[in-house]
Amino acid sequence: MFVPDIYQNHDHAQLRNEIRRHPLAVLAGNGDPTPLLTHLPVIPHPDEGGAADAPLPGSVLLGHMNRANPHWAALTDGSAATLIFLGPHGYVKPALYQTTPAAPTWDFVSIHAHGTAHPIPAGEETLDVVRWTVDALERSFGSGWDPRPSLGYFRSIVPGVGAFRFEVTGVDTMYKLSQEQTAERQDQVAASFAASEGGCMRELAELMRVVRHSADPADVPR
Repeated sequence: MFVPDIYQNHDHAQLRNEIRRHPLAVLAGNGDPTPLLTHLPVIPHPDEGGAADAPLPGSVLLGHMNRANPHWAALTDGSAATLIFLGPHGYVKPALYQTTPAAPTWDFVSIHAHGTAHPIPAGEETLDVVRWTVDALERSFGSGWDPRPSLGYFRSIVPGVGAFRFEVTGVDTMYKLSQEQTAERQDQVAASFAASEGGCMRELAELMRVVRHSADPADVPR
């Protein structure tokens, strides 16, 4: 991914937080004649531990897909792959700038985690990945649902599930948040996102504030 310097983000705590908030990733790998792409939920390995701001390279992520998916058959141990996470995004209206000339654009956050995929044996180890994924997603997005009464059902569907471990070796980040604009214009864009009915845009507005604060606390309005 091409990332101009102004849009790069090296704050690993922010990157890990975005992955937790937006766990639906695209797994991209080599295919014939075109790349193989699968949308699937991805979570940090719960046994990994470590600091919340630890670098992503060297960490382990977990995912799973349908074994009937041709992508699963192509997922050999140690195969190179990329996980693509898309964070909040929104259209930037040129009318916000109240000047001419102006041009529209799209602000967004994207994280590309590069690494190697390692299929996990079927059975209890795959069931662990399913349980851990349910636990993680329920904590972030659920309603306190207790999965224990459904473990028998989980076991019945696990034979059709292909789980894998993803070892991160590198990461590219694109935090395109109007950094090329003046502070005044950035505030105008953030205010527009914050006033939107879409939760994704409101999240983008908050992220603009957080990123600016981490870059230069003096720039953040009090």
